[in-house]
Amino acid sequence: MKKTKPKYRQIIDAAVVVIAENGYHQAQVSKIAKQAGVADGTIYLYFKNKEDILISLFQDKMGYFVEKIEEKIAGKEKAAEKLLVMVESHFRMLSEDKHLAIVTQLELRQSNKDLRHKINEVLKGYLTLVERILDDGRESGEFSADLDIRLTRQMIFGTMDETVTTWVMNEQKYDLTALAVPVHKLLINGCGKP
Repeated sequence: MKKTKPKYRQIIDAAVVVIAENGYHQAQVSKIAKQAGVADGTIYLYFKNKEDILISLFQDKMGYFVEKIEEKIAGKEKAAEKLLVMVESHFRMLSEDKHLAIVTQLELRQSNKDLRHKINEVLKGYLTLVERILDDGRESGEFSADLDIRLTRQMIFGTMDETVTTWVMNEQKYDLTALAVPVHKLLINGCGKP
């Protein structure tokens, strides 16, 4: 499987840096190859084109992201606690990889309609995780019984997403992870107590 090969990892990691530093449209495959320390042709053994690199990068990073959050919330009982772990993890992972934050918050949004559709497909796994946490909270009575799961999921993801985008736009000058607790409090209040 290509995804487990070291060169695949090298190319994905190089693409994050090159796209963050040059922008998606200026990130030539040759620049990605150079950053990865591979020949231009090697890229095409793993990816069809630059768009495929971007989608694969997002699938790879988002898959890892969801996996890590799933591991961290596995032992938690309360939905509110799971939500805090998710927000903290989201903010920490992006604050620890500033290039990835630029790619996810800025470069992925400048893509064409077809690419955005593929990105939305990848996001489904993450949104499903948010829904599960909300369902748990509603069923346990932590959250309001009439909580609109889909709308709340959008509000939670949108709040986290905008918080990270603002941090990126402000050149990552402050501690993003320090915002996890106030953001969580706001979200929990929005979920309503029965």
